[in-house]
Amino acid sequence: MNRAVFLDRDGTLVHSVHYPSRPEQLRLYDGIAPALRELQAMGFLLIVVTNQSGIARGYFTEADLQRMHASLSANLSAQGVFLDGFYHCPHHPDGVVPELAFRCACRKPQPGMLLRAAAERDIDLQASWFIGDILDDVEAGNRAGCRTVLVDLGTEQPPASPSRCPAFVARDTLHALRIVQAVTALQDSTELDLLYRPQAWKAEHSEERHGPFKKYALTHPGSSLS
Repeated sequence: MNRAVFLDRDGTLVHSVHYPSRPEQLRLYDGIAPALRELQAMGFLLIVVTNQSGIARGYFTEADLQRMHASLSANLSAQGVFLDGFYHCPHHPDGVVPELAFRCACRKPQPGMLLRAAAERDIDLQASWFIGDILDDVEAGNRAGCRTVLVDLGTEQPPASPSRCPAFVARDTLHALRIVQAVTALQDSTELDLLYRPQAWKAEHSEERHGPFKKYALTHPGSSLS
């Protein structure tokens, strides 16, 4: 199976803009391309997962969104980073486009987009990460079973429930990417076995999916709610 780093778009991959509708409004954060390249070299798929209620609200169209994402992909590919997919939710209950104005299973904090990506791309969610700048991103990642990193933009209050607690909090997106690299390098080390458990413990807890001896030793506080 594959492992992935799921990335929120606005505020995480690109600078936050209120309902961007044109390609030039998606401005990558400086310095993140080399770190993204390194994650690809480590075998991660890079997948953008984004709420885009501006479509339901009538601010822009699906065609506008596709143009923005094509431009973003081209910008990154010019720097040696190749995105493996975009997943977006166009819905919102308050939308003005009738066929999109409903509560769905894909809008974050629902995990629907992550589950769909995992099914379509053979992704092991428990070996994957979600990086986002709001707690709705964290909750979606936790509910899907990913490890999560919150990028601190200074907008979020302390989590009110375990499902909204990130495994890590980063100063910025580059810091978040470095966290993923560091933890993964430790786990992948052939010399440092972080997953070691006595055989008797493994047998005792083999049926406890959410027990303390689950597949990954470094896990997030919300994993029991995934």
